[in-house]
Amino acid sequence: METPRQIRLSIVLLNYNRLDETRQTVERLLAMAGERPDIEIIAVDNNSVDGTAEYLEKQDGVREVLLRENNGIAGYNKGFALAAGDYILVLDDDSCPRDAATLNRIVALLDKNPEMGVLACHIETPAGAPQWKWHLPREHRFGISPFFIGCGFAIRRRLFEQIGWYPENFFIYQNEIDVSFKVRMQGYEIYYDPECRVVHRGVPSQRPGRRCVYYPTRNTIWLIRRYYLRPAATYMLFSRLLVGLGRAMYLRQMEAFWSAVQDGFSEPIDRQRPSRAILRQAAPFFRQNSIVHQTGRMT
Repeated sequence: METPRQIRLSIVLLNYNRLDETRQTVERLLAMAGERPDIEIIAVDNNSVDGTAEYLEKQDGVREVLLRENNGIAGYNKGFALAAGDYILVLDDDSCPRDAATLNRIVALLDKNPEMGVLACHIETPAGAPQWKWHLPREHRFGISPFFIGCGFAIRRRLFEQIGWYPENFFIYQNEIDVSFKVRMQGYEIYYDPECRVVHRGVPSQRPGRRCVYYPTRNTIWLIRRYYLRPAATYMLFSRLLVGLGRAMYLRQMEAFWSAVQDGFSEPIDRQRPSRAILRQAAPFFRQNSIVHQTGRMT
């Protein structure tokens, strides 16, 4: 009788109408892990019309999840729920580990560090240049990270399931922040490792300007209302509205901005009370929503 294989790492990626990018990522993943019994590859397609579904159905070694509508980031959750691994590596359709050594290191670090809930990978261009964002520490060394970047991170599957996967009503943007708060409130930590390298090809998307105003504004309002108390919440909301208004005016998306504000404040919120230590670790998010600190665009 054949012994069932033990999956250590489930790799989950999501696509929407970017067949060429998905093909590149899948081919790289199959080359690195296609023959490994301890790794599975799950590709979720958000009802693309560019032939992605047909391509995925033909790929041996890839478990495809073909959705009937574009669910945004909630589409990931369909793949997460099917994952059998101890850990989940989350990728975009245009991101992929630099090499198999990164896959091995992810599993080893999560095995070795039981307090590690999330492992934030180092995100870089195909040429090796870092793609730094405020979510990660500036120091290029292993250690605690305030947040992680969604195109390359690993998380314990049971923990992810316990906190409810990605917030389904966000659709896009800021989902990493919500997950980070929930992970820490479960008693786990987020680490960054520069040796876990993920290449992000960073192909510009075709997302309309409305999305770039509506979802960041609405979702950030939800986050501030959920995790912050007055007076900090009042100050952050005021700051966010000021900067969001300026961005909406620049992009000529005032209707999207006012809709986001209305939806952001009208939605009932399940308020949480993170500890002061967790709020200190989330200081970069506070600065992104502080008119005193924020001199650039908030995304």
